[in-house]
Formats: sequence, C-alpha cells, structure tokens
Amino acid sequence: MRPEGRPNRSESVEDHLERIQDLVDRLGYARVSDVAEALELSRSTVSNMIRRLAKRGYVNYQRYRGFTLTESGRAVAADIRTRHETVTAFLRQLGLEKDTIEAEVEDIEHHLKPQTLAALSSLVEYWESHPTALAAFRKYRP
Repeated sequence: MRPEGRPNRSESVEDHLERIQDLVDRLGYARVSDVAEALELSRSTVSNMIRRLAKRGYVNYQRYRGFTLTESGRAVAADIRTRHETVTAFLRQLGLEKDTIEAEVEDIEHHLKPQTLAALSSLVEYWESHPTALAAFRKYRP
C-alpha cells in the first residue's frame, strides 16, 4: 500500500529523484553514470528510469546529456528531502549511532504517511526547543 499523498511514486522513483537533486545541488546537473554510482545500479537501469521520469514530467532529459529536475520533480525531491531530514533528526535525537541512523532512514522514510511525518516533525521541533525534555527522555530510555 502506498502512503497517502504519494500516488505512483515507488521507492525507486523517490530514490532516483532524491539522488538527482543531490547531484544537481552539487554539480548543477546530473548524469546517468553519476546516479548509477550513487544508487549502486547499472547505467542501463538508471537510463530506463530517467526516461520514465521524463515521461512523467519529473526530469528534463536529452539523450547523452546531463539532466535536471522539472519544477514538479524538484517539488517531489523537496518533499523527500524533508522526510529524510525529519527522520534523521528524530533518530539522532534518540541517540542512535550514525550508521544505524543512515540505514534506518533509508528503510523508514518511504513508508511514512503524512500525518506520521507531521507528528515526528512536531516531536523533533519540541525536543529542539525543550532540550530538558529530550534529556529526560534519553535518561528514561535504557
């Protein structure tokens, strides 16, 4: 079952859009080879996905050239980044190790419903503005 508010956006679609935006932020464009390396996939797998993303209006793509996200693609990538940052902050506040956080975020972020993400975001903000409450929770947690 796909979370509400994210119809037709598989984990693979979201992973590709997230990596493309990361590359565009760093380099100004993305290339199939860079996305393939980042996702540890073959270039042909990524190339096929890029063509599908272009057909769906997420990617500005010209064969054999770099590509960027469309406005729609950037909006999706921003949504994904927000989820990623919220889950990362939450797990960090719980005091988990960096490696655990990175692995868990990739597993969790695609499966959160908007209301769950909103609740986690509120908790992250609460603990940021009430560090004594966070300290009390950490003391309580074994």
